[in-house]
Amino acid sequence: MYEKVRGCESAGYMVGVRTGSRDESKDMMGISHLLEHVVFRETKTRSSYQMAKEMEGAGGEMNAFTSKEMTAFYGVTIKETKDVAKEMVAEVVVNPLITENDVEMEKKIVVQELSMIENEPELHIHDLFSANIWRGHQLSQFEGGEVEIVKDLTSKDLRAYYEERYGIPNLAVFAVGSVEKEEVLSWAEDTFDSLSGKKKTTRKKPGTPKASYTFTKNKSEHYHVAMGFPTYDPDHPDRVPAGLLSAVIGSGTSSRLFQEVREKKALVYAIYNNIEQYSDAAAISTYMSSTDENVIEAIKITADTYKSIRDNGLEKGELERTKNLIKGATVRSMESTERRMYRLGMDFFLNGKYQSLSERLDAISKVTEEDVMRVASDVIKGSRLNISVLGRKNKEIEKFNLSDLDL
Repeated sequence: MYEKVRGCESAGYMVGVRTGSRDESKDMMGISHLLEHVVFRETKTRSSYQMAKEMEGAGGEMNAFTSKEMTAFYGVTIKETKDVAKEMVAEVVVNPLITENDVEMEKKIVVQELSMIENEPELHIHDLFSANIWRGHQLSQFEGGEVEIVKDLTSKDLRAYYEERYGIPNLAVFAVGSVEKEEVLSWAEDTFDSLSGKKKTTRKKPGTPKASYTFTKNKSEHYHVAMGFPTYDPDHPDRVPAGLLSAVIGSGTSSRLFQEVREKKALVYAIYNNIEQYSDAAAISTYMSSTDENVIEAIKITADTYKSIRDNGLEKGELERTKNLIKGATVRSMESTERRMYRLGMDFFLNGKYQSLSERLDAISKVTEEDVMRVASDVIKGSRLNISVLGRKNKEIEKFNLSDLDL
């Protein structure tokens, strides 16, 4: 897939592989993320230092990421040197050496990264909420894996995983910016056709999660909370209204939760909403940080806010204000070559489709209050509320019961 942007001075190329943390067996958790790191260490023709010099000498940068459903490698340069971006991205995907020494070196770095995340509660709480709401399913697995499992992975494990997953039909190519269709097609065919005949990644859809509360202890004096509900698949007709419902609840400083929980009650420092969308599931969630004396009240007022929207509807002008907020964020994100490329990849791996900026904005405009309220009635249910809390030992917070919430 490609998207030519007129007047753009940069060009970005990305290769996405349909494999991530949800596609790992229990004894291999973290292999997708570790492999993403290792392929940059050394290829058949270049060291990591040589690749870095070539990319930076071309005015660009190269990076990668691993999610629950996708591993991706991308490079962005100025348009005059875009051939370098294509060559370097292809190099790490097609020609990685994956030696034992490189694997052992990179494991040390990945273990440090996992430790950093666990010690950054504002990051770790997202993993804990995902593990809670998708418990019993592979979507609950951390994107970076488990430290002790990562330590035991070998170059043989990574090479076998690479040979099984990295290629057609799991591979897709994306280009954005100062690019041409024929140029992108030629690059894709000439470079990646040799990676055909791989095993297609298959998945099992998760069931509908029931209500659950979890508490995880750490040394932070500040408490971090994630709470929310399962919502719709990417091809569901109410996916866009669900996004607007989430935004009404907690996007921006004019949102219900920011006003009710922070401005009126001063119970939290930060509070915002988010939607995690997967190819066969999704969740609307609220994240907040608070001190111990405020945690339970903040949770209760958040639940009351959910209920108020569901039972009493939207305020005058609230939906239009939220639409413009989301449209503005969408437009600004499309001004970045990297963000456009990421969106191309996400759209493709979610449902095999691409939605242009105009189509995206039009879909937002068409949402009515009736749509949002239908979704609120369907999604906001006490029987599906999942809450995860991370913080220091506190008996009252640990023993909190979801039955205390009037939802």
